[in-house]
Amino acid sequence: MFKKILIANRGEIACRVIRTARAMGIKTVAVYSDADARAKHVEMADEAVHLGPPPASESYLLADKIIAACKATGAEAVHPGYGFLSERTSFAQALADAGIAFIGPPPGAIAAMGDKIESKKLAMQAGVNVVPGFVGEIESTDHAVEIANGIGYPVMMKASAGGGGKGMRLAYSEKDVRENFESVRREGLSSFGDDRVFIEKFIESPRHIEIQVLGDQHGNIVYLGERECSVQRRHQKVVEEAPSPFVTPAMRKAMGEQAVALARAVGYFSAGTVELIVSGADTTGQGFYFLEMNTRLQVEHPVTEYVTGLDLVEQMIRVAYGEKLAFTQDDVTLTGWAVENRVYAEDPYRGFLPSTGRLVRYRPPAVSADIRVDDGVTEGAEISMFYDPMIAKLITYGDTRIEAIDRQIDALDRFEIDGIGHNVDFLSALMQHPRFREGNITTGFIAEEYPEGFVGAPTEANLTAKLSAVAGLIANVEAARAGLIDGQLDTPAPAPTDWVVKLDGAEHRVAIEGEAVAVDGTAVVVDAPYLPGQRLVEATIDGEPLAIRVQRSRTGWRFTTRGATHKLTVLSPRIADLSHHMIEKVPPDLSRFLLCPMPGLITAIHVKAGDKVEAGQPLAVVEAMKMENILRAEKAGTVASVSAAPGDSLAVDAVILEFE
Repeated sequence: MFKKILIANRGEIACRVIRTARAMGIKTVAVYSDADARAKHVEMADEAVHLGPPPASESYLLADKIIAACKATGAEAVHPGYGFLSERTSFAQALADAGIAFIGPPPGAIAAMGDKIESKKLAMQAGVNVVPGFVGEIESTDHAVEIANGIGYPVMMKASAGGGGKGMRLAYSEKDVRENFESVRREGLSSFGDDRVFIEKFIESPRHIEIQVLGDQHGNIVYLGERECSVQRRHQKVVEEAPSPFVTPAMRKAMGEQAVALARAVGYFSAGTVELIVSGADTTGQGFYFLEMNTRLQVEHPVTEYVTGLDLVEQMIRVAYGEKLAFTQDDVTLTGWAVENRVYAEDPYRGFLPSTGRLVRYRPPAVSADIRVDDGVTEGAEISMFYDPMIAKLITYGDTRIEAIDRQIDALDRFEIDGIGHNVDFLSALMQHPRFREGNITTGFIAEEYPEGFVGAPTEANLTAKLSAVAGLIANVEAARAGLIDGQLDTPAPAPTDWVVKLDGAEHRVAIEGEAVAVDGTAVVVDAPYLPGQRLVEATIDGEPLAIRVQRSRTGWRFTTRGATHKLTVLSPRIADLSHHMIEKVPPDLSRFLLCPMPGLITAIHVKAGDKVEAGQPLAVVEAMKMENILRAEKAGTVASVSAAPGDSLAVDAVILEFE
């Protein structure tokens, strides 16, 4: 077995590979940029080699520096993780030429599957179902319009070398093609160095399902079941699960055999994933089509590991060393259910805008046999603008799908993150959504269920009473502590027994007498241990557990649980009566400004002072987290002044332009 391997990646996947290598008795070498000098993966590895400045093009994408690091440290093999160089044929070939093992597929397979146009041709030759579309090279926007009109709308435009949701646009009309084709080309060029685009028919009511394959260098290839990855936002996966609630055993066998046939056709070995688009309206089990093959480990591989009992990273290392698979297709069984949520540095309350900054507080839920957290950050770490915004992956397991989902809800309530925006509330809301729990999902699920954005999960009536009871108990503890402060005039006042809790625009009366608590006259049985300054309250209310993240605000409290953040004010009855006479402060009107919604780079300004604009018209383009964001006019108006120019780096809420 290898004595030492180098991980040509960063973040959670680098940490993930290090954990398995350590368990196998293999020493590890980390690589890092200036931005990652104190990163978790650097601390975990046995050795670390500096690559260069923060931009990936000057560090993690420099194949020659990684090969030099292997030679300097004596690393015999390289695991590329995902992203960066993981699917670059030239890197795999350069390692082979240098006598260094690549823990992944052969260069020929990467080349064959890495080009979406060529891979579709190969899939057709291998007898794999493919989506109707144009698989040649598209010369211009006019050519793209001609092709799209011929296929029939809606169509999907994709960068040929794309991945991770980048370089993709859905077009419902000729106007959409003309407006977005060049943007797809630019994203493909900037992210992957390839501006070729292909167009294919968009399957209505689609589900995104993928098959995990694993092969060795001796011709053995198996499939390890499927993963349901339909819950996506802007073509970026958010929730994954294994198995799929839609797939039958017969359908699994048909998809798996086609995936193995494709892998065999290109001489594939190591772990790989065949992605399929599946018609949710087709109950025959035949409505699945090849999208692409990812010749690497997938972000969502942990759910497959849970239900199969296999460590995919270990299997990749053993295959790269030349070992045969220790099992056959008949040995593969799927047991239980696993769900993965991706915790991103983005603010769902502000249109999912990227968020960067320091993790002032980072406390993931406790891990167990049924709860797994894959991360690459620690408290105090910086979420950089240079890399992917994923903070962590939360994976839960259960005997049934609902059991695994409910474990997600409980674990998300215990996920403490401060300092940046994050999507924990949104993930919890997804887990509670009736349509998701029924398994009735498509790739349009988020867009269909949250068309106006996210404002928090709906609050159940009994949850309001529970939060009010906990707020009253916390207020009691805080008041008792205040009574112990030295130097007060007269004797300290006893802690009040009655409180008024203002929660979500309503008032609730909380009465506390000993261990008895009543909310609006109804008794509530509460056990909520709390000490001043505590950030997570793990309560038992009416016999049911409830974890609440609590945070002091200027005027009260913020309670976060079950997918929503609630603002509370806890007052004595006398103060509550007086507060009704306070004048409400009205926030300033900023509607005449176009504000930068996130920290980012202005790449285009489409208007100038004096221009008249219509609602929906593009005004500017901001690039953040490697994605272009088009800012549009919310209503018709006239531009009074423009304060920014292409090339400017702006902070959040910086003024881009002003309307008359």
